[in-house]
Amino acid sequence: MRQNNSSMLGRLGTSGRLVLFLVVSAFCGALVAGIFIPTAAVGASGANIVLDAMEDLPDEFQTGPLDEGSKIYSADGVLLASFYAQNRIPVTLDSISPHMQDAIVAIEDNRFYEHGGVDAKGVARALASNLTKDSTQGASTLTMQYVNNVLIDQGVAEGKSGDDLTISGTKNFTDKIREAKLSLAVEKEYSKDEILEGYLNIVLFSGRTYGIEAAAQNFFGIPAANLNVAQSAMLAGMVQSPNNFNPFTNPEGTRERRDVVLAAMLRYDKITQQQYDDAVASDLQLNPQPAAHSGCVGAEMADYFCSYVEQVILSSDEFGVDETARAKLLARGGLTITTTLDSRLQEQAQTQIEAQVPVGDASGAGSAMVSVEPGTGKILAMAQNTDYTPEEGPGNTQLNFNVDKNMGGTSNGFQPGSTMKPFTTVAYLEAGGSIDDVIDASRTTYPAGYDWTASCLPEDAYFEEWKFKNAQDGYERRMTVGDGLTWSANTATVAQASQLDLCDIRDAAARMGVHRAVDGEPLEVNNPSFVLGSQEVTPLTMAAAYATFASGGEYCEPIALTQVSDSRGNAYKVPEEQCERAISEEIAKEVSEPLQNLVNSGPGALEPLGVPAAAKTGTTDVSEQTWTVGYTEGISTASWVGNWTSYSSLNDLPINGVARSYVDGSTIAGAQWTEYMRAVAPLYATGELTDPNRVPAPAPEPEEPEEKPEETPTPTPTPEAPAETGANPAPTSEPAPPAAPEAPAPEPSVPAQPAPAPAPAPDPVVPPVEPAPAATPPAGA
Repeated sequence: MRQNNSSMLGRLGTSGRLVLFLVVSAFCGALVAGIFIPTAAVGASGANIVLDAMEDLPDEFQTGPLDEGSKIYSADGVLLASFYAQNRIPVTLDSISPHMQDAIVAIEDNRFYEHGGVDAKGVARALASNLTKDSTQGASTLTMQYVNNVLIDQGVAEGKSGDDLTISGTKNFTDKIREAKLSLAVEKEYSKDEILEGYLNIVLFSGRTYGIEAAAQNFFGIPAANLNVAQSAMLAGMVQSPNNFNPFTNPEGTRERRDVVLAAMLRYDKITQQQYDDAVASDLQLNPQPAAHSGCVGAEMADYFCSYVEQVILSSDEFGVDETARAKLLARGGLTITTTLDSRLQEQAQTQIEAQVPVGDASGAGSAMVSVEPGTGKILAMAQNTDYTPEEGPGNTQLNFNVDKNMGGTSNGFQPGSTMKPFTTVAYLEAGGSIDDVIDASRTTYPAGYDWTASCLPEDAYFEEWKFKNAQDGYERRMTVGDGLTWSANTATVAQASQLDLCDIRDAAARMGVHRAVDGEPLEVNNPSFVLGSQEVTPLTMAAAYATFASGGEYCEPIALTQVSDSRGNAYKVPEEQCERAISEEIAKEVSEPLQNLVNSGPGALEPLGVPAAAKTGTTDVSEQTWTVGYTEGISTASWVGNWTSYSSLNDLPINGVARSYVDGSTIAGAQWTEYMRAVAPLYATGELTDPNRVPAPAPEPEEPEEKPEETPTPTPTPEAPAETGANPAPTSEPAPPAAPEAPAPEPSVPAQPAPAPAPAPDPVVPPVEPAPAATPPAGA
């Protein structure tokens, strides 16, 4: 902490001050002349103070880079957000109005182009006043002010504050001597134009507005190059006392100060009498264009994607040794961050979401969509129906519905329901089955102790009794694997799982990027209900997983950054595309067949897009969470609508003013997915998703159902909020079309694991495992 030299002066008394004045006067002259005064030539006490002030001062002065904020851009060049500790836009001198240059020189240092950094007469005059009175008088040249501002900027960047910084208005004579020595060094190193440019870029104008370009835009809505005489005079007058001469809070005082500057410009022949008269007669000409708030709260668009990008940077060693260093770089390092976001898709996603569930809707329902590009993993859009702000209120949250907990998401994510079913079909096909196999999908109960195969669990693992239903009666019958997926029959998916190793299903999903939102770990298999979507995931996870089908079997890790560099041209390493084959191309195309049928004619059918598309809907018990996840060749999108603050139903809840007796995955999530994908799909590849040469196995003629299925499915009598360990619930499937054929069909091909025995297994040797309690929603999640 700096020594309080004002107290030192008080102890000297009047005669001591006079002696010191003589010392410093001689010192200033000698300093300018480049010579040094021997200690014996002056009084001892005065010389000691001067020498103390000069101690450890360098002969050279490094200005260093300016503290500069960072900007995040979309892939197509749209500014998304700015991060800054100081709102500053550095510009060159030829981008600053000559009127502004003249104004600042006239009012702050009219001899700027004549002295060598220190105006000896001015310093001596100020020191005479300061050493003989208790008040202070300034005499800083522009060069000295520039030095002072650089020292402050460097000190703040180093974490200093208070008395450790030289702050305008609190400087004493030792600060002046320090600035004088450093100013001479600056003048030797830089030209006058370079010093003036540096000063106008670093100086504070108000609040967090630093530098002439940001000030011109903030107060007048124009670049600094276009400032006229009156505007230049106002800004030049503000630097003496930014808090006092603020046109928003003190317009009269600011105008008086402006006129003082105009008088100085006239006195030093910077303007004509006519220009002076016209400027004095004008008002302040304000056209406020305040800068957006720093960070994602001030994002122009895609605020939650901005938050995700921020988390990517804060969690990467490439941008600093720890999170504090990374945050500092983001706020002060002048980064230009180019992302994968396509602003066209982002605008459409936000529009369609808010058309279905507006921000702040009285229902409190959450809605989100996220798109990734198959084959690259680039995140193209990320939207939700809330405002990104720390302020409390309807529709306000900084939780990102689309991403994992560690990246700013809700605490657990959301149960995906039937959108999890394709991964069981993938494992079934990998085990040797076919999409055309006919399976017995009649079973709705698996007794306690049933012999599920789970090679990744202990040998004595025990499974509780599991009862579940289809969404509608009439589908507990034989059907093909493909029809089971199109019709979303729970019994068909579980029938496949019972013939497989549950760990193979988990592994197939994991290869396609599926993991738990809460901790990033693979799905747990100690409860087979995970095959029906009982464990929480996120929309981004599901969009990336389904992109594997669209890309012909390659899974790509989602990425958000394409390039990061700073204002000095230094490039930072960003995550590259990380794609690897997860499933075969044949299986990807086979699974796409029933999912494509769903878009065109399946239960809860989504409207066709006009291009090849495939999708799966999902609805959890009592419609707490609803989903549509689907893809074209070029875009994979997950759409979610559900409750994020409690475990409660969307049924009969007035959403956007409409209460529906039953809400499933196609109702709202599907509607916004369809409208969005119809609008954006043509912007990317729209090729075929299935093998046009594949000939499906012939199936028996379907029989007419005994009665038409009801629109509203029956919820399963299972707990509404399953624990993450997979305690119980079986998410409901989607409404089904006319029933599958009743007549016997050929037996399915034999997958890797044997079919389950119809009778319950004998009692286990070990005591049964107690079921986990139902999960409770975390506060604010």
